[in-house]
Amino acid sequence: MLSGGDWTGGSTDRRVRAEHVELRKRRAQRDGVVASGTIACARCDAPVAIGPGELPLLHPLTCPFCGHHGAAREFLSLAVPTRPTRVQVRVRIRDAG
Repeated sequence: MLSGGDWTGGSTDRRVRAEHVELRKRRAQRDGVVASGTIACARCDAPVAIGPGELPLLHPLTCPFCGHHGAAREFLSLAVPTRPTRVQVRVRIRDAG
């Protein structure tokens, strides 16, 4: 005779434990675009060219028009619409080492 119970002789009230198994290793996203903005002087609103490379937010900049200087983050405007000297603001997590 067959029944719906445990045929191995163990207790039928055993609890099943759920478990997460990742079948394929995924690479974590390490950087990405957060926003688009404009690089312009905070004092006179003149555009400031930074070149084609990446620039950290603490990098010193100087306005070519009025001479105001400060960290790049002071020249960054996220106001819409963006104007010439558009930039992409990215978050980058660097590996330790």
